[in-house]
Amino acid sequence: MTIAATFLGGAKSRLLPASVPFRFFGAAVLFHPAAWAVLAWDAEAAVGFTGGLGLPLAALHLLTLGVLAGTAIGAALQMLPVATRQPLGAVWPARLAFWLFLPGVFAVGHGMGALHLWVLVPGGLAVSAALALFGWLMVDNLRGAKSLPIIAAHGWLAMVALAALAVLGLLLVFDFQSGLLQDHTAAARAHLILASYGFMGMLVMGFSQILVPMFGLSPEPPVLWGRAALLLSALALAVATVGAVANDVVLMLAGAAIGLAAAGAHLWTMAAVMRARMRKHLGLSFLLIRAGWVLFPLSILLGALDLLDLLGPRGGTLFGFVLLFGWLLTFLLGILQRVLPFLASMHAAKAGGKAPLVSALTAAMPLKVHAICHAGALVLVAAGIVAESPVILRLGAVAGLVGALAFAAFAAEVVRRMTGWSLGRTQK
Repeated sequence: MTIAATFLGGAKSRLLPASVPFRFFGAAVLFHPAAWAVLAWDAEAAVGFTGGLGLPLAALHLLTLGVLAGTAIGAALQMLPVATRQPLGAVWPARLAFWLFLPGVFAVGHGMGALHLWVLVPGGLAVSAALALFGWLMVDNLRGAKSLPIIAAHGWLAMVALAALAVLGLLLVFDFQSGLLQDHTAAARAHLILASYGFMGMLVMGFSQILVPMFGLSPEPPVLWGRAALLLSALALAVATVGAVANDVVLMLAGAAIGLAAAGAHLWTMAAVMRARMRKHLGLSFLLIRAGWVLFPLSILLGALDLLDLLGPRGGTLFGFVLLFGWLLTFLLGILQRVLPFLASMHAAKAGGKAPLVSALTAAMPLKVHAICHAGALVLVAAGIVAESPVILRLGAVAGLVGALAFAAFAAEVVRRMTGWSLGRTQK
């Protein structure tokens, strides 16, 4: 039996109201072009960005909070209850979390970009409250997740990382005003590790154990390699975070080495799933997903080379771009263009009987435009950083903006077709 059959058994009974996950997905789709636009606006500062308030930091957080976290929250709120076969404890905290999250991310982006600490601080508090509500819902659900131990363990690690990064994030926000941290750079580095490889990385690796086999119609992933990837990831995260806080290059390099082994074990697991799949043609989404798999270990390697001072003065900037815009954004956009019509189909069926085909809810042309523009954006922005050229970087960011708008058109069409199908079936 494929994992799709196991995963989907009784899934309709655990569906949240469509407005809950789709609001977070909608926020992610909204912040996606905003992140590219802000990056393009101040390309001169972005070329050599290594930290500090300004538009590059605003673009970074519009991406990490708005797009990456927004996508992760929407997916986890819906997918985890289906995977664990138990409904979410309550829906109201998820709704409240969104109404804290949306204005909070706007305030954080504005406060960082305009240097308005009086906006940044309340925005950071609102986002932290939203993440706390999300974490509470996830922990409550994970406590009963006994049938999927590897996925649940990834979820627990993600929640630990979320708690730590939220505390560090608030300390960093207040530090801009009060200077309470002894080493702001070290704390920011630990915050980045916990946010990217911790919270987001653990969710990506954990849900890949379900979503990749489900979309490929594959059997369950190899358990041994999945456990190896999990244990190595936990060790790498702990070592690298301690090294970052202590500003210890040796520890951070050790964490990177262990992280490369973890990435290798995870990718070996995914390769086994892909070899065993029954669906041979997986479309554009899996081109993005495969690109994300390549960029995952590359980001770790670039981080290690930067620590060894082998990438020059722009090495840290290149590492951050490949990590966030490269691996995480590319992979999540590949997953999101599968998840959106998939969930839309399930909600349309719940409202009106027979489910429409996923392909009937998908507009292909915007996805083609997005894939071309996103690939161009990654190449051009990376080239702009290496060449220290704001012009090349701005061209790449504009390409990313065009691609993000095309992706927004795809998402809007999914919602339009889902709504039309549901209303049509209900009226019949």
